[in-house]
Amino acid sequence: MDKINIGNKLNLFNEYWSPKILGEINESYVKVAKLKGEFLWHTHENEDEMFYVVKGTLVIKFRDKDVILNEGELLVIPRGIEHMPFAEEEVHVMLIESKTTLNTGDVRNERTVDNLEDI
Repeated sequence: MDKINIGNKLNLFNEYWSPKILGEINESYVKVAKLKGEFLWHTHENEDEMFYVVKGTLVIKFRDKDVILNEGELLVIPRGIEHMPFAEEEVHVMLIESKTTLNTGDVRNERTVDNLEDI
């Protein structure tokens, strides 16, 4: 059981939209990711998703509104809600998601990460 410095872990990689595993809590992963630009519209039919902004500003777009998350803020997106993350500038996030959560939800494309890496 070792403590984890989130900033140090985020310094270990540069890829955007490629979450990395920090640890596990019950049947969920604690992940970090760097985001920049527009992701894609998607839904997680069976899993909730939590975004916590460590650094920067993240916009979560919904069909009827946008939610702006600043450093230190988080948002839990309930399962079944279509959304699209967007970051004008690089943003660092921590995610807590079920181990079954696919980053692109109900969509499979070049941004789908099937094999998550531990860091």
